[in-house]
Amino acid sequence: MPEGKAGYSTLQISLHWLVAVLIAAAWFSHDQMRDATRAIRDTGWTGFADNPPHVWLGTAVFVLVLIRLVVRAVQGAPEPADGTPKWMEITAVWGHRLLYLLMLFVPLSGSAAWYFGLREAGEVHETIGNLLVILALAHAAVAIFHQYVMRDGTLTRMIRARG
Repeated sequence: MPEGKAGYSTLQISLHWLVAVLIAAAWFSHDQMRDATRAIRDTGWTGFADNPPHVWLGTAVFVLVLIRLVVRAVQGAPEPADGTPKWMEITAVWGHRLLYLLMLFVPLSGSAAWYFGLREAGEVHETIGNLLVILALAHAAVAIFHQYVMRDGTLTRMIRARG
């Protein structure tokens, strides 16, 4: 993966924030799935168009994360800010890997539950969906810490595209 860039591209920034908004929307819309599951159980499946917004949001997250991974492989990511301790660099690498893994696995487990009726997958989906949101909030908190306590410009790189 290419590294060493001064910041993220406009495409990378746009995908980042779009995925973040979609994950939040999916998390806030998850309660509707119980009602939708009950309705389908009671009335029968009436087609793909009957998917609730939560399903469409999850599908969009999955597709956009795949695109993000390709874009990151092609365009790379910035080096850590100067003065970042090695343990923070390692934690950031593994934190991002875990975020990407969850951003893929949450929609996959949700699809297994929704389309194949795998109840266990639904339980896993709910648990790891909550874990994804917690990890994303921690990710945001660390970015804010870097920006305002360490004053190293980390958050700015995900707001303003490299020139």
